[in-house]
Amino acid sequence: MGLTVGVFDSGVGGLSVLSSLRRSLPRARLVYAADSAHAPYGERDEAWLQDRSLRIAHFLRSRGAALLVVACNTATAAALPLLRARHLDCAIVGIEPGIKPAVAQSASRRIGVMATQATLRSQRFSRLLAEYAGGAQVTAQGCTGLALAIERGDEARIEALVDQHTAPLRKARVDTVVLGCTHYAFARRWIESAMGPGVTLVDTADAVARRAASLVDDASRPAPPLEISTPEMPPLASSNGETMNIPDAMKTLKPSEGDLEMWTSASPIDLEAFALRWLSWSISAQPLRV
Repeated sequence: MGLTVGVFDSGVGGLSVLSSLRRSLPRARLVYAADSAHAPYGERDEAWLQDRSLRIAHFLRSRGAALLVVACNTATAAALPLLRARHLDCAIVGIEPGIKPAVAQSASRRIGVMATQATLRSQRFSRLLAEYAGGAQVTAQGCTGLALAIERGDEARIEALVDQHTAPLRKARVDTVVLGCTHYAFARRWIESAMGPGVTLVDTADAVARRAASLVDDASRPAPPLEISTPEMPPLASSNGETMNIPDAMKTLKPSEGDLEMWTSASPIDLEAFALRWLSWSISAQPLRV
């Protein structure tokens, strides 16, 4: 039996993380849940986000996932502690804006962050700034409407919103921009064009995939406690705050021939069309009812 990795996002944005996971874990079975019927998450309140994230996590566990990847910055910010407390037998990897690598890469120490309003107002984001942005000038821009435009594949709207939301970053003369929402990877060419040459974009999708792959590699041998999140996140913790080793469920599973399931709470045809158009994937999707 091969290792099953469950991945979820508010919609299609997490496909950018899924793409990285397919490269890092080519033999794993991947189950992706796109909650597009309720996208975008960025304007939702914390209680709703926690409840919805828990429901989808339960669904992915029911599909056999021994490792969960929360491929949504907003859901990570709002619900990761709850998911960790409720899924102590399942490793969980989250994603957060890459403040630390952005500061390390910036020559001018002027950083821009593009994210949802929910991510920017979260305590987790405030902690990231306090911990890693010392001495840097950070311009945080809430990109209202951008994730939804990407969900719809509306290129004209994407371009207009990118121009609007990057204006404060251009004015601040940032040299590094953090993509703080997984959807924004699909707007990369417009963001690069709007920001102009000499500006670096930081996307943590590959870092999350590497962390997931390292967990799979290490699961079958004794190891000290591991941090199972992005490099900027604390170790997996139980409800009493004690650091945990890799869950036993992962230790019995090995990667085998890989395959992929895609589920969506909206239209399967739309998810299939997005995956084909943006990633050249020809994969069937199924209706998600949770």
